[in-house]
Amino acid sequence: MSRARVLSIAGTDPTGGAGLQADLKTIGALGGYGMAVATALVAQNTRGVREVHVPPVSFLRAQLDAVSDDVRIDAVKLGMLHSAPLIDTVREWLDRVDPPIVVLDPVMVATSGDRLLDEEAVTALRELCRRADLVTPNLPELGVLTDRTWATTWDEAVEQARRLAVDTGATVLLKGGHLAGGESPDAVVDANSVHTVAGTRVATSNTHGTGCSLSSAMAVLRAQELAWPEALTRAKAWLTGALLAADALEVGGGNGPVDHFHEAVPAAGWADRAWRAAEPVRAATDRCRFVRGLREGTLDRDAFDWYLAQDALYLHEYSRVLAQLSATAPTRDSQAFWAESARGALAEVDRLHAHHIDGDLPAAAPATTAYTDHLLAVAARGDHAELLAAVLPCFWLYQDLGRRWREIPRDGHAFADWLDAYGDPAFDVSTRRAIEFADAAARASSAAGRARMDAAFARSMRLELAFFTAPLQDRVDVLTG
Repeated sequence: MSRARVLSIAGTDPTGGAGLQADLKTIGALGGYGMAVATALVAQNTRGVREVHVPPVSFLRAQLDAVSDDVRIDAVKLGMLHSAPLIDTVREWLDRVDPPIVVLDPVMVATSGDRLLDEEAVTALRELCRRADLVTPNLPELGVLTDRTWATTWDEAVEQARRLAVDTGATVLLKGGHLAGGESPDAVVDANSVHTVAGTRVATSNTHGTGCSLSSAMAVLRAQELAWPEALTRAKAWLTGALLAADALEVGGGNGPVDHFHEAVPAAGWADRAWRAAEPVRAATDRCRFVRGLREGTLDRDAFDWYLAQDALYLHEYSRVLAQLSATAPTRDSQAFWAESARGALAEVDRLHAHHIDGDLPAAAPATTAYTDHLLAVAARGDHAELLAAVLPCFWLYQDLGRRWREIPRDGHAFADWLDAYGDPAFDVSTRRAIEFADAAARASSAAGRARMDAAFARSMRLELAFFTAPLQDRVDVLTG
């Protein structure tokens, strides 16, 4: 099996933001193979529902049997089940087929707070919870399932989720999206434990289909053998990115969908465009006397030692910025990468002190201060994507120089060790990963956020050039602006 085979049983959304369409996008985006059985055909768009057509129960049964008679199913996600007969039919099928993972998204309450199901259907859905491995109600639905009022605090919601877990034997995905305030935590709750994943509310009205998408994400990730807590950590990071990228989709005039494919790599990403836009600065860097002298081995040693001392001052502040990137990174992988990069920057400071710098460091030069002030100012604004763009030139510009300098003969070259350091293949790998993280951040950002990334990257490129020109006090026209 190359991909987990996940069946969604739900209603439709012709605009693609919710229901079966959202489920299939989510399953595919997270590496699964999606299949679908329609319980209801819904005429809706981003502004609301116009009409619902529910096919006969016999046709639902025929669809379910057509799939299970032929395909091995690794997980099932249950969405909109419009009536007690539909719920009973699905439960009978589950009992007979016994799929290994069942995730139930109990669609019961509209955004307005109105009930979507009659009492008979609500009773049937409560019973269906006992057949599920994971139940994913929002707070209004959790209140209905536990026969309580809608929870307004996190502690109250946790208590209701634990009650549902005890009553049904299912694990509960508690979603904090309906709580007031800027935080939006989620948690995996069972009878004995609560595993909370913190989150910050994304400022967007384009949230259509988030419940469908999160439950489908949990189904496919669990089928990929992640435990429920680890599945939630991954699913929440993915969904946060989808919400951050939602506004840029511009689908519909109401509450639009999230961008399920925000992690997909485009042919030419943000970083490639930013790099090409910086070509005048890159050309000026190649021409400046310091870089030319380093490349040719003719650079004045005193100028180089001055540069190394300023580099140590820069790296000390740079490491703090990289540590902040790690703290705000959306995935464990990126957190580890930026934390290791921060440690590497401090290790380089120690190495410079041990081998190249005698005595105390000098005062920071204007070019050094300008660069570190820029990075710290971006960091203070708290936009992870903008900060990532600001630090990227410190990877990419040096990697590009080192890559192009690999063909320079080393015998007798006064700075051969530095040419080797800049051209280290391991630094190539780190730079490629930094570029990938930047592209992912850009995809998850809004148009305004990408504009801030553009500005931060462009200014850092100019400040890199200023840093290179400072030792010999060059004046380069491209520095202005």
